[in-house]
Amino acid sequence: MGKTKVNKSYKEINEKIKSGKAVVVTAEEIIDIVKAEGPVNAAKHVDVVTTGTFAPMCSSGVLLNFGHATPTIKASKVWLNNVSAYAGIAAVDCYLGAAEPCEDDPLNKVYPGEFKYGGGHVIQDLVAGKKVHLKATAYGTTCYPRRELEKDISLRTLPYATLCNPRNGYQNYNCAVNLSGKIIYTYMGALKPRAGNANYCSAGQLSPLFNDPFYQTIGIGTRIFLGGGVGYVAWFGTQHNPGVKRTDKGIPVAPAGTMWVMGDLKQMSPEWLVGVSIQGYGCSLSVGLGVPIPILNEEIVKQTAISDEDIFTQIIDYGNDYPNGATKSYGQVSYAELKSGLIKFNGKEVPTVPLSSIVKARDIANTLKEWISKGKFFIGEPQCTLPA
Repeated sequence: MGKTKVNKSYKEINEKIKSGKAVVVTAEEIIDIVKAEGPVNAAKHVDVVTTGTFAPMCSSGVLLNFGHATPTIKASKVWLNNVSAYAGIAAVDCYLGAAEPCEDDPLNKVYPGEFKYGGGHVIQDLVAGKKVHLKATAYGTTCYPRRELEKDISLRTLPYATLCNPRNGYQNYNCAVNLSGKIIYTYMGALKPRAGNANYCSAGQLSPLFNDPFYQTIGIGTRIFLGGGVGYVAWFGTQHNPGVKRTDKGIPVAPAGTMWVMGDLKQMSPEWLVGVSIQGYGCSLSVGLGVPIPILNEEIVKQTAISDEDIFTQIIDYGNDYPNGATKSYGQVSYAELKSGLIKFNGKEVPTVPLSSIVKARDIANTLKEWISKGKFFIGEPQCTLPA
């Protein structure tokens, strides 16, 4: 980054938040502000830009400690409402993945499977205050002699519960079509034959990593909106791939950066953590995620002013290419086109289907704006930013 005319620090911005003088706008609102005032003037008076996204994020889960029983147990297998959790951590710790199906789910034996209940649904039940049945088995030791435990738990009675999502907030994702001759069921939803629909999953101009494309403010320690509570970026996410092709404005045109995020599950809400059943594919969890972008200078504000017309993704065939590891693009399309409801593909108009909720993304950005404006949420300065 070259020399800038505006230079603010995290401390200055947080002092303005504390005094109630911070100017906070959403990632949609900043677009017109920068157009009207230019990046330098916009950076002078805007302090924070808020973002948001709400979509299925399979790489999500919870770390739970369910407390010692008498006699004590070192659980080797754990189920929550008959959904298997990983117990190879410690005596009464386990990790429940959002994509884990119920133990007796028929899966795709009757195709396409419905996947009515899984890890994501257990997580939603917990944050909704519902009781969840826990079963644990063990091989028994002298210090942990018990071999079986069953009890009902709730989020209130758990000693410890952390949402721990190794890959969230993808920076761009494919537009999925199906060029085969039959309907298919994928994590991008049902895809009709011969490109009968085009599915996509991003909040576009509201999405966090589109507003900080080179990760100048997002990194380890960044404080975020997560599941209706406060969370943090803990690391770069799995499959983080910042080296993809980018536009002249620095926006990746294919799946790129990701975030590893964590937060106290006991603060969170079932409105923002929603169990998902994806027909023919499996279970997941829709996660509400919002990241505030501190406006340290005019370069950063210019990046937050990116619009759907400037953000592009690739049209990928999930009928033949994707399952066979091919990466061929059948064209590039903007999020403005995708959000219009129709795109032109192979000489015809194809209806588009969003898996990401723009309404919910907007709600998150506005909620974060309100928290910051009222002095309830401060900007977390990252210890180091994500790898660029």
